[in-house]
Amino acid sequence: MTNTVKKWSLLIVLSLIWGSSYILIKKGLIGLTPLQLGSFRIIFTTLILFLAGRSHLKKIPLVAWKWIVLTGYFGTFFPSYLFAFAETKIDSSVAAVLNGMTPLFTILLGVAAFAIRMKIKQLIGVLIGFGGTLILVSNQFSIQSGSDANYAFLVVGAASCYALNVNIIKYRLEGVSALGIALGNFVVIIPFALLILGFSDFQWRTVQQAPLVLESLGFIFVLALFGTALAKVMFNQLVAISSPVFSVSITYLLPIVAVGWGILDGEQFSALQWSGCGMILTGVYLVTESKK
Repeated sequence: MTNTVKKWSLLIVLSLIWGSSYILIKKGLIGLTPLQLGSFRIIFTTLILFLAGRSHLKKIPLVAWKWIVLTGYFGTFFPSYLFAFAETKIDSSVAAVLNGMTPLFTILLGVAAFAIRMKIKQLIGVLIGFGGTLILVSNQFSIQSGSDANYAFLVVGAASCYALNVNIIKYRLEGVSALGIALGNFVVIIPFALLILGFSDFQWRTVQQAPLVLESLGFIFVLALFGTALAKVMFNQLVAISSPVFSVSITYLLPIVAVGWGILDGEQFSALQWSGCGMILTGVYLVTESKK
């Protein structure tokens, strides 16, 4: 399989997985608080990754651990809680759409901090995709959620964290295995996740007596297994074989999947917003690097 086929395959599969993550977060919040949801997501994922690849920890160079710590907190820890709090006030599809700002932040950070040169075609692609994102989000805020619009800035904060994460993985962790990076990330963040869970008033003895809590834990386990553990490793592989901008262009495809779940759940979607989907796909095409 060529790199071109592999990176497009990873992009599409990750879009389906992460595009479904937002509805899982929404379902998880029915029986859990944002702090509990974020903590359990990290705890479940750590256990899954540790069972799958604990031997990879020994292969991580000592000098790489400082970058592992940064990618752990900015790529996973902060976004896990930011999205959980955001979706208490805004729709899951809105959160997915707003996350489409990640490629723009990635370009700005790459140019400013990593001296990366961006092709004009890629810059145009990012701007077109971002324009499609704005169209998609234009009709998503209802009258009820309008007063809570400030929660959208939590998603913007998560998008900026993702931008820093992907640049560090690409330019500071080259040569470290995708599974090693993923497991290292969770090893360094799980102590604080456990601490936060301890202060969240979660009581294990009430789980069997509260079906909604048990059901929410089930949704978060599925989210941890597919949307975090498996997807995290796949994303690290995608970053390794492509550019940071192409990697985060996945956030342009996520809204299409997330909105699809919304439609199945009875949400309305206008023709104008479908045009935004077309712009998003155009943007993804343009940010793809041509063969030299």
